[in-house]
Amino acid sequence: MVATLLGAVPDVARAQPPARGSVTTDSLRSNALGAWKKFVVWTPPGYDARDTTRRYPVVYALHGAWGRETDWVALGGLDRTLDSLAAAGMRAPIVVMPDGDDGWWTTWAQLVDVAGCRRTPRDENADTYCVPWGKYDDYVARDLVARVDSTWRTDARREGRAVMGLSMGGYGAITIALRYPEVFAAAASHSGVLAPALPADGVPWGGRRRVRALEAHYTRVWASLEAAFGADSVSWTARDPARLLDRARARGAPLPALWADVGNEDRYAPQTRAFRTACAARGVPLAGDDLPGTHAWSWWRAAAARSLPWLVARLAPPPAAR
Repeated sequence: MVATLLGAVPDVARAQPPARGSVTTDSLRSNALGAWKKFVVWTPPGYDARDTTRRYPVVYALHGAWGRETDWVALGGLDRTLDSLAAAGMRAPIVVMPDGDDGWWTTWAQLVDVAGCRRTPRDENADTYCVPWGKYDDYVARDLVARVDSTWRTDARREGRAVMGLSMGGYGAITIALRYPEVFAAAASHSGVLAPALPADGVPWGGRRRVRALEAHYTRVWASLEAAFGADSVSWTARDPARLLDRARARGAPLPALWADVGNEDRYAPQTRAFRTACAARGVPLAGDDLPGTHAWSWWRAAAARSLPWLVARLAPPPAAR
């Protein structure tokens, strides 16, 4: 009777859960920001095993506005997604999730008002949030990459690195990869702000009319966006993803592979579509699809599960694995 009952149990009920990777928190002193910053690291199952010669690709995952380094795990369940993808056969990368404040992952167009920042009430620690230098792209591409490569067993080549992000982080992922194509081989944006000036297209800059139009559109994130992008056409153009794509192409460096997706009901969907049009006009492939969904973690969790295998597939095997 017992054997009969056991035999009736479906195989799936006896299946073991996937092996779990490890999530740790670390910090570094960023010369680009002039401050200490925390970052979260997911290492794959088996990373601490006896094979200490194995090297891993690295994916940098950037949070959105009002976010922090813990968001991708605490809100996005990225560790569980990575565990499942690794169990399904994906070549698991090391994933690094930095704290980027509300800095738009770019070098700011104006000096940081540290004193004013410290006077503004917020949930985050002013000592780490109110940085003296707003150079968030250098912080990721230089300071953080150097620290990660010196601490973990990474494939410390361009071909071993990718960057992804959501919303503000989607903007950061694409623009950092285009600013530093010698550092990153692939980038993925989810619901990214990929055509920042689009809401005010057709409105001239003269008399700050376009700035007011942009402020009316971005509302809640305007304070940080204006600090990062400035208030004139030159500073906005210099930070536009399509213009950065033009600059990267003009340099003749290998372009990173690019992915951009967005929910059909997302208010930023027109921006991803505008960037897709810009890429098509330049003959630059852009992967990713628009699917039903909004600007929410439920959509970003599913989006990450789609983009991560694509990103890893764009990265070369580590030299020792060839």
